[in-house]
Amino acid sequence: MPRTRGRAPAGGRADALSRDIVVGAAVALLDERGERGLTFRLLAERLNTGPGALYWHVANKDELVALAADQVIGHAVATARCPDDGAAAGAGLRALAVAVFDALDRHPWAAFHVTAPATLAHTLRLFDRIGTLVARTGLPAERQFAVCTAVFYYITGVSAQIVAPGVTVGATTSRDAFLAETAERWAELDPAEYPFLTRATTDLRDHDDRDQFITGLDLLLNGLTASTDPRPPM
Repeated sequence: MPRTRGRAPAGGRADALSRDIVVGAAVALLDERGERGLTFRLLAERLNTGPGALYWHVANKDELVALAADQVIGHAVATARCPDDGAAAGAGLRALAVAVFDALDRHPWAAFHVTAPATLAHTLRLFDRIGTLVARTGLPAERQFAVCTAVFYYITGVSAQIVAPGVTVGATTSRDAFLAETAERWAELDPAEYPFLTRATTDLRDHDDRDQFITGLDLLLNGLTASTDPRPPM
């Protein structure tokens, strides 16, 4: 995302900060107050500076939130344990995906600001790490981009969908209450028209979000393994 710097504040206050410090403080505020609660005035107070110093590092709130989400991704990528050998590429993809999901689950506001295709530094690094691991599986080169994109979209898109109830209704009701209410609506459907949904109400109400994410991830990665397995089908 291109950034247009403002004028440097008088007294050199911008020199006392860095973009990483500003963005890190924004992550903490977003965790505490959500996106609506993040203001440059409050952020400046936290950093013991003036708002003008912040504008030297970021152009506006939209850019700041995008950079904050990108920093969350960066921490996840940095902490994920991804083996270097090709035989363990699938395990590396799984570890990377789960690390990103856990990070977005801890910082749910960030899930909606991870761009696809990737544009910011850490999200670009995530995409490149996925692509590097996909290449190590032995998948033909002409299929690597499509598969890499599918894995990236699953990690970021499904994470956003899973954490969505916590963000959109979290201020007024809990996740459990939201799922229970939705399960009740499913139970009221006509089982002749919705045979699966009316049977799945208990699963909806009681499921674990992380397990749900990992179940779909394993299906995706198992398909990748099967497509690169040189052994003939049974």
